[in-house]
Amino acid sequence: MEVIAETERLILRVFKETDVEDAKAFWGDQEVMEHCLGAIPHEHLQKVLAAYEACHQEKGLSMYAVIEKESSRVIGAAGFNVRTTIESVELLYHFSKAAWGKGYATEATSACVDFATKNPAVKLIYASADSKNAGSLRTLEKVGFEYKGMKWFDDTNQEEPYYELNIKVEKQ
Repeated sequence: MEVIAETERLILRVFKETDVEDAKAFWGDQEVMEHCLGAIPHEHLQKVLAAYEACHQEKGLSMYAVIEKESSRVIGAAGFNVRTTIESVELLYHFSKAAWGKGYATEATSACVDFATKNPAVKLIYASADSKNAGSLRTLEKVGFEYKGMKWFDDTNQEEPYYELNIKVEKQ
């Protein structure tokens, strides 16, 4: 088990293929993914998990399984969408409905940010959330992201609140 971070209540580790059933409770749930293009079809989850595992091996950052220590269950995912370079990465997080309202998103995203700051290549972390998703917007602010304004996103076909967290400042 490749652990990337541990908090008081959570363990974040690289996804593995046996996480498929647990992933159905967040990525495969239409209500959970309502603000994120909808649920991922269950038959695609195995490929998603394999892609995130490969991304971690290749780039050193990825999306990670969030495990609740008390139950030893995967309750969500938190980490980074790495497009081409890890210099600028997008923070993402999704949790099963049973985990909502317990502060897990803030705890996990804070651990992810701490993990990313240890990578010398990462300079900027950005995030957005549907304006109707008040819980996600609060999470970003609690973790220290700065609201930069509204920004259009082609993938969601809407304008969303956009946030940034500069973690490396270039020296002049």
